Amino acid sequence: MPLHQIAKFLNLSLVVAFPVAWFAPLIETGLLPQFRIPSWLGGSTLFEPDTITVISGIQKLWETDVFLAIAVTFFALVAPLLKCLGMALIQFGLLARATQPAIAILGKLAMADIFILALYIVIAKGIGVGQIDVAWGLYLFTAAVIASLAVSLIDKRG
Repeated sequence: MPLHQIAKFLNLSLVVAFPVAWFAPLIETGLLPQFRIPSWLGGSTLFEPDTITVISGIQKLWETDVFLAIAVTFFALVAPLLKCLGMALIQFGLLARATQPAIAILGKLAMADIFILALYIVIAKGIGVGQIDVAWGLYLFTAAVIASLAVSLIDKRG
């Protein structure tokens, strides 16, 4: 199978992977380590960590800073999905190749959210307050962004 055909199907899979990654757990945070009370005392969990997803993070932003919420919504949700859909339309001959520079700009904007999340993790771990554990959704989200970049590079070559 030619490389550009693989890129087409990889790009279409990203249309599904991005929304899954938005709802997948990115990180788990907590001020204290999780503690489970023995079952004979009730078995509840104390200091249960908060699970943060892209969507839950954006929801929190809407409550505190609407301008930042709009920006993050664009960079984390709209830009990557529009880039994938635009690339798919070009790859399947439904959109002119002349639009590719605009789609490339969307791809660059979509990378900003990974940087912001990485910066958040580094700052929080550096302060030493609480606990942050990376969850599987962060790897899925990062892989989707990298795969999207690979599709763009393959499409440039072909």
